[in-house]
Parts: sequence; structure tokens; C-alpha cells
Amino acid sequence: MDPPRAPRVPPRWFVLTAWAVHRALYRVTPGRFGLRRATSDQWGMLRLRTVGRRTGTERVAILGYFEDSGDLVTMAMNGWGDPEPAWWLNLQAHPDATVELIDGRRSVRARAAVGDERRRLWERWAHYAKNLDRYAALRSRETAVVILEPAPRTASFDCNGPGF
Repeated sequence: MDPPRAPRVPPRWFVLTAWAVHRALYRVTPGRFGLRRATSDQWGMLRLRTVGRRTGTERVAILGYFEDSGDLVTMAMNGWGDPEPAWWLNLQAHPDATVELIDGRRSVRARAAVGDERRRLWERWAHYAKNLDRYAALRSRETAVVILEPAPRTASFDCNGPGF
């Protein structure tokens, strides 16, 4: 039996154009198109706002995700292209970010899953993407499984209150 062939991936120009069109449709429809809730049968889509690691300006990406015990899980796959996606490089430099879901915004803190947690979450992704391992083999590096945890609440202080 012949080994399975590598899956076909659209040309890079097509992937980049599709992402640009998706973001544009989200903007021109004030969020009515472009996001969806994750279900047991289909991954969802969220809008991630990061801080650029070099520019310090806001960057936006729309990503697939699923929920895991209150965390949002996505993959740094870059359309199965070899370089790491810019949003993941930005999160490594500045892990605090904001996500927009179909039901509102959340502040999150990003981290990469490792060890058994990564294996477990990878298997959950495989439920949504049947050829996940074959696509991942197209990259020269391991694809990061990114966990977006609820950001810790910070204490707010009223500088005009008693004692100040």
C-alpha cells in the first residue's frame, strides 16, 4: 500500500487573500459575518486583538478555536505555511490580548500547551480536522497549540478615594 500523499494546500497568495477578505467582511458587516460559536461538530471563529511585538500597535486576526473548560484553544498554523503566524509571535512578546466572540469580548492571556495537555488538545483538534497530522507534517516545526485563558483580574485603585 502506498503511503498517504501530502494534502494539497492552496497557494500562499490565495490563503492571504482569503484572510484579507474575511477580515474585510467582518468590518463592513459590523461583526455580523465572520465569527461563529464552537460546537461539538464544528470549530468556532474568534477575532483576536494583539499588540504588535515591534510596532506596539494593535493587530487583528480571525482564528479558529474550540473551548476547553473555560479556555479558548487555537493553533498557530499560519495556513499550514512554515513561518510562525505574526499573531503568535506577538502573543509570545505580549501575552495579554482581547478576543471577540459572537457573544462579546474577553480579556485573555496566551500560553502554549505542552506535554500531555498539548497531546490532549491536539487530539481534540483532530476531531474537527481529520487530516490534522498530515497537514502539520507540511511544516518544518511543531505547530503550537495556543491556550487563551481568561486574563487575571487586576485590582483597581481609586486615587481620589480616602487616603490619597
